[in-house]
Amino acid sequence: MARAFLFVLDSFGIGGAPDAAAFGDDGADTLGHIAEFCAAGAADRAGLRQGPLKLPNMSALGLLHAARAATGRFPAGMDVPDRVFGHHGAATEISRGKDTPSGHWEIAGTPVMFDWGYFPTEGDAFSPDLVTAICELGKVPGILGNCHASGTDIIARFGEEHIQTGKPICYTSTDSVFQVAAHEAHFGLDRLLSFCQTVRIILDEWPGGRIGRVIARPFVGETPATFTRTGNRRDYSVPPPEPTLLDRLTEAGRTVHAIGKIGDIFAHKGIGRLSKADGNAALFEATMRAMDEAKDGDLVFTNFVDFDMLYGHRRDVAGYAAALEAFDRRLPEVDRKLHPGDLVVITADHGCDPTWRGTDHTRERVPILTFGPGIRSRLMETRTTFADIGATIAKHLGLAPGPYGKSFL
Repeated sequence: MARAFLFVLDSFGIGGAPDAAAFGDDGADTLGHIAEFCAAGAADRAGLRQGPLKLPNMSALGLLHAARAATGRFPAGMDVPDRVFGHHGAATEISRGKDTPSGHWEIAGTPVMFDWGYFPTEGDAFSPDLVTAICELGKVPGILGNCHASGTDIIARFGEEHIQTGKPICYTSTDSVFQVAAHEAHFGLDRLLSFCQTVRIILDEWPGGRIGRVIARPFVGETPATFTRTGNRRDYSVPPPEPTLLDRLTEAGRTVHAIGKIGDIFAHKGIGRLSKADGNAALFEATMRAMDEAKDGDLVFTNFVDFDMLYGHRRDVAGYAAALEAFDRRLPEVDRKLHPGDLVVITADHGCDPTWRGTDHTRERVPILTFGPGIRSRLMETRTTFADIGATIAKHLGLAPGPYGKSFL
């Protein structure tokens, strides 16, 4: 049985989703386009990185072969290893969204087979009645924004007015989300979190409903040039519609070690131990500590958020490439902590192609890189649902099969 370690590289898609056109993402390929830009020298940045994309450890685990399975080609300019270690392949999402909860819940064995609610893309995002309810129950004099926007752009636009008026900045995106930006000092972090909890309660009872997340986006600074979002983000998600792998493990007496925003994504259901950290490096350190603490039968589940939040949404190709290379360099540390029988799965929840139009997620297949003592090397068939990941971990940890997915080991 041993232990399992599940690492989600948030937004690290590998292209090839068969239904990408339905989402306006036909041709999106996060890994492929980053590699292409790096090979052409377009992702070089002095002092950050240079040359073709180099991911030797993930490539040795089958990343490039998984990308070829997804798209029919190897990523441009990357060194294809002579030998691949581990069980590897690509997976297709069946959930109806390309958002964080849908991807994670499906990975954990519970696909989202309903339609999320979304806010209008034209005009005001939030209706007058909704704004009135939020202001009255949230005890604020009004809101700013009320539109679709990039999080960094809207803070630059409304940050000073927010400080002056005390009105929170409220906005959305193509995801099923209500986001609130507010200054940690002038508005107050605790007040922001309380306000977002109020918005969550209102939306849960609002006609149409099914808004996936309310996200608190705290920031600091005094001018548009110095405004910076902090690591105190908090997501208030609706709970998954059915028990997930995390619930089943907890019910069986195992401990789920949730690193980063995993607890928020699952509305803190099925979570045993929670570790928050700001940034991929700190998340990796928290994961290393959890690996030392994990007992037989436990799951360590980490979301590495920077790929999505700092680089995908901001369309920063060089930053995304450098972050991938930094993660790849640390993978041998994971290997050195494994016990006989342990299982590691590296995957993603959706794409966020930094070369794509707009600033939103992209519908893509994701890699599955599986390794550990005794895991034999081979290319698996392309999986028809992310739920196969949860089914595989359940089998490895000695749980009965769930209603979705099939183990690939």
